[in-house]
Amino acid sequence: MIEQVLLFTLVASFLIAVLSSPFFIPFLRRLKFGQSIRDEGPKSHQKKQGTPTMGGIVIVLALVIATYAMTAKFFAVTAETHLLILVTLGYGLIGFLDDFIKVVKKRNLGLTSKQKLVGQLIIAALFFLGLRAIDFSTEISVPGTDFSFDLGWFYPVLVVFMLIGASNAVNLTDGLDGLLAGTAAIAFGAFAVLSSTILQFEAAIFCVAVVGAVLGFLVFNAHPAKVFMGDTGSLALGGAISAVAILTKLEILLVIIGGVFVIETLSVMIQVASFKLTRKRVFKMSPLHHHYELSGWSEWRIVVTFWLVGLVFAALGIYLEVWV
Repeated sequence: MIEQVLLFTLVASFLIAVLSSPFFIPFLRRLKFGQSIRDEGPKSHQKKQGTPTMGGIVIVLALVIATYAMTAKFFAVTAETHLLILVTLGYGLIGFLDDFIKVVKKRNLGLTSKQKLVGQLIIAALFFLGLRAIDFSTEISVPGTDFSFDLGWFYPVLVVFMLIGASNAVNLTDGLDGLLAGTAAIAFGAFAVLSSTILQFEAAIFCVAVVGAVLGFLVFNAHPAKVFMGDTGSLALGGAISAVAILTKLEILLVIIGGVFVIETLSVMIQVASFKLTRKRVFKMSPLHHHYELSGWSEWRIVVTFWLVGLVFAALGIYLEVWV
């Protein structure tokens, strides 16, 4: 039965996204909600100036509707489901405010970093309070082993670090047409498999709803993109995937399954540290996908390569949890 439920959820979420986008994209154009492109970015990106952004609204709406509809129909809507939606909507709202300020003021800077951080901390705190209300375990397990340990009072610190870190890492990956939509579909697909394996069906339904939503969005976001998800989508997806990892007790696996996001973030950290210490840059531009872009790779080649790398990480994560 669960396989059918997951299939129905995937199809429903996909159809909501793919059928609503042709109406939503012209609406964004009429409002002149176009993307502002950084002057210091790759010159090839200047032609993307004005492409509608904030398409993440479609992703969030599709996954929320599909999650609640399918969970309510086939199971009972639990506190875990509400927590997943809380994080998704909360981080999506932060991204929406950031995008809105950008398009209204016609600049590439929205919320300040401090404003974003405060918003992220508030949502993370609410999420942790929700975990306490359901008497959530503070123990974590090491993938591929029988070893586990209790973090105790340090667990809320881990929760905050994961939510903020993942949302920002996923946000950094959203730099090329279809790059984040594809890698997110792969990562959430892996968590859907693992959630089903450990009988966390509410999380599995949520993950499959995300996969359907981003694939429906990808129809219009693939190169050349007709719409961008903006921070509305990227922050929501980043918060959502970390919330899934926490609720399924697969915290450490997030680093593996989300390997592409980790690599993108590390490339930025290495670039900044190198320039501050030596005044030299390791990469032509960070995040890493821009390095390959400036090295002469086509946008489509970079995206497909990153998708394949994401598949390898996802397969490794599933292997460590299921077969080792």
